Amino acid sequence: MSPGETPADRLHALVLSQLDDDQAQDLVSIPLAGKSSIADHMVIASGRSTRQVAAMAQKLGERIKQEGFGNARIEGLPAADWVLIDAGDVVVHLFRPEVRSFYNLERMWGFGEEKAAAGGTA
Repeated sequence: MSPGETPADRLHALVLSQLDDDQAQDLVSIPLAGKSSIADHMVIASGRSTRQVAAMAQKLGERIKQEGFGNARIEGLPAADWVLIDAGDVVVHLFRPEVRSFYNLERMWGFGEEKAAAGGTA
């Protein structure tokens, strides 16, 4: 862990890396530290199909556990239109594109149309 890096930062980096590996689309990271008590980071991404969304969610949950961050709660399987992964300091929303545009969480959190690169925002 580098100086100043928190466990939440390490978890956030792990989530972004795994989603990038799984070819998640339109990855957005919204910093919540100081804005919300639910988490330090919210990550929103899309999959091309319910099958991809489900696979990304399951792999991410397994990877979070393997890396020692505990069991993430996963909700929204098996429908996989919108899957929520609650990993504590990082909350991940995985959507099919049509469902994502309908709910538009980015706008709800005041994030507008900015898209964070896979490198993410810390």
